[in-house]
Amino acid sequence: MDNRHPETTLDLSGLLCPLPVLKARKRLEAMTSGSELVVLATDPMAAIDMPHFCNEQGHIILEQSQNEKTLRFRIKRK
Repeated sequence: MDNRHPETTLDLSGLLCPLPVLKARKRLEAMTSGSELVVLATDPMAAIDMPHFCNEQGHIILEQSQNEKTLRFRIKRK
C-alpha cells in the first residue's frame, strides 16, 4: 500500500522570473500538507529562486535536476 500523497506536475516552461515562483506558490497553497508538486521551468533564475522560496516557506525540495534547458523540482508541501 502506497501512503504517498499524489504528485502534481506544473509546467512553467517559457515563463521568466518571478512567475515560476509565484505560480508554484499559488499551486502549493491549494494543495494539502505532504502533497508533492513537480515544477518544470526553463528560466535559469529558477535554480536560485525556487530553493530560496521553499526554504522561506518551509517546503522541502525532494529533488532538483536539470535536463538540457529544463529545470525540474520535486517539492513536498509543508
